[in-house]
Amino acid sequence: MLIIAGDVFDIGNPPNYARQIYYRFLTKLRSTACRHIIVIGGNHDSPAMLNAPADLLKTLNVHVIGAAPENIDEEIIVLRNAKEEIEAVVAAVPFLRDRDLHYSQAGEGGVDRVDRVKTGICKHYHAVGALVEAFAKFDIPKLATGHLYATGAQASDKQDNIYIGDKENIKADQFPAIFDYVALGHIHRSQKVGEANHIRYCGSIIPLSFSETKDEKGVLLLSFEGASLKEVSNLKVPVFRRLKTIQGDIEEVKVKLRKFAEKGDRSLRPWVEVIVETEELLPRLDLDLQDFVASLELDLIKIRVKRKHQALHQQVEEPDLENLDVLEVFQKKCSSYGAAPENIDELEQVFLELQDWMKNSYEN
Repeated sequence: MLIIAGDVFDIGNPPNYARQIYYRFLTKLRSTACRHIIVIGGNHDSPAMLNAPADLLKTLNVHVIGAAPENIDEEIIVLRNAKEEIEAVVAAVPFLRDRDLHYSQAGEGGVDRVDRVKTGICKHYHAVGALVEAFAKFDIPKLATGHLYATGAQASDKQDNIYIGDKENIKADQFPAIFDYVALGHIHRSQKVGEANHIRYCGSIIPLSFSETKDEKGVLLLSFEGASLKEVSNLKVPVFRRLKTIQGDIEEVKVKLRKFAEKGDRSLRPWVEVIVETEELLPRLDLDLQDFVASLELDLIKIRVKRKHQALHQQVEEPDLENLDVLEVFQKKCSSYGAAPENIDELEQVFLELQDWMKNSYEN
């Protein structure tokens, strides 16, 4: 069995070549020992796009749950062997959207909103857990999936919490005890949740930002004896495209770029991030570096400037939009336009209500 815990694609309307890779991968699995595939939708996926071929894919033993169905029973997937004997049960919980949690109420404060998110998520898992209890008499693996930010999870870089509020959406001990393993998606770094051996993020199989270049990427292989989880092994995924960060003053950077480009043949051109340490203004830095690497076997993806020795009154860190979530950007805009601190909470509530309205309009 293979579980893909959400974010099959990074955008809701992926290009045709990306969809083709996805479908080819699923069909090739038929020639392997993998008998069942479970695919759940993540926050980046379009539920409609994932669910469109679900009935057809089911004939290939591919079970797709793009979004929480109206009938929660449909999240419970019973897997059978060639003799029609039950060999596993999976509560395939996808990314839970606003309409699934029913947590938005007009006039509620930020703290109430966060509590309602947590309550909604826990209620959903306890509801599917109650359905799985019907299989407690069978000595088989009983699993659950999820796509969220669990308490204590460590991201390689700043990752969206998905839900507005803090990052403690659900704790390890809040998952129902009936589950022998909980397979989570959204966080890119492989890790346990709350040191629970049976609740884990597999992580992304490729680095998705330069902050992940040192993370070990792989897939998790689970070994069961009946309902008992005996071993979790990390199978490393080969690196086909290298991501590299190079830092130093402008001359050091150029020397390092040339040396890195000369390091042997690669199947795919590496992607490079450059951090230039300087105290001077370099108005043509981007053009200069792009011209320099034009003949090198690499792609310069990102250029940043780091200033070490500024006067104390000048040491104000300029925020990078890539490192801010949507609410933080809104807060900074409010401050820059002179909004009074006592009005910020009210403005945030209006903003969040508009954001919910936009999400629901898009999903419907």
